[in-house]
Amino acid sequence: MVKLFTPLKIKDLRLKNRIVMPPMCQYSANTEGYANNWHFIHYATRAIGGVGLILIEATAVEPRGRISDGDLGIWKNDHIIGLCNILNECKKHGAKVGIQLAHAGRKCSIKSQDIVAPSPIAFSKDYKTPTELSKKEIKKIISAFGEAAARALKAGFDIIEIHAAHGYLINEFLSPLTNKRNDEYGGSKENRVRFLREVIQEVKRVWPNNKPLMVRVSAEDYVPEGNHPETMAEMINLFKDDGVDIINVSSGGVMPIKIKSYPGYQITFSETIKNRADITTIAGGLITSPLMAEEILQNNRGDLVYLGRELLRNPYWPLQAAKELGVDLEWPKQYEKSR
Repeated sequence: MVKLFTPLKIKDLRLKNRIVMPPMCQYSANTEGYANNWHFIHYATRAIGGVGLILIEATAVEPRGRISDGDLGIWKNDHIIGLCNILNECKKHGAKVGIQLAHAGRKCSIKSQDIVAPSPIAFSKDYKTPTELSKKEIKKIISAFGEAAARALKAGFDIIEIHAAHGYLINEFLSPLTNKRNDEYGGSKENRVRFLREVIQEVKRVWPNNKPLMVRVSAEDYVPEGNHPETMAEMINLFKDDGVDIINVSSGGVMPIKIKSYPGYQITFSETIKNRADITTIAGGLITSPLMAEEILQNNRGDLVYLGRELLRNPYWPLQAAKELGVDLEWPKQYEKSR
């Protein structure tokens, strides 16, 4: 049996296949964070192409939480309608849709915004030095995640992903390279994970138990003193019982260093976390081949596979992958003549 096209049920969410489109910033929103026709076409095309789970790009929970002034926002109710239009169209074509709730932290590049982080350490010489968050400000950001989750629920999203990867705010708390605090939010693994745990708990106050919750992590910092897959698995074991169902495994981003990447370079990270934390994982990293995606699933190195750049190049990759793997997949009737 071809596992890539085997359905997967997590709580009340049933995915028609194991193919995931990960969050990929389009930097195409207006300066107030509103979605537009580009986002509508971009995501709907991948749903038509057969992707099982589409994750909307990093969507900021407050204005200073954007990476750029072209990022999507979900910090006010007016953002809901544009996001609704996207997910409703995607669902018409059989995809399930999630949203990544995010805060850029010290990697916010908007000149007009005051940037914040766990510690006052700039990402690089090209970025401003962030202000260290007070405990009061930490609580406000936690509340912002909860309010954003309520809006995501109102919009009708199937799943929420909390962005704790790629050197953005939550990842900055998790990594000892960026978190130099001396209070209960810094130091030990238990303390560094506290901010994420409180975000999860706040989101779970409004997010129904029958809907899955996911966290994206950077499993490897690529610096000896940073986090590594084994460390991240230990941290996941500290917060998974707060209501997390899936870990989306990525790497890097917390330090401005060049990563040696190659097809499948992150798959062993997913395998380590899946085994050591006993949790459902999404694996990926320059995956282009259907056979490679199938190998990952057949050998239990992940439960789902994400394809980023490949789906940018080819929105219809799932349809072509099914043909290559010998799966008789139903095509959109409008495209049957090209099958």
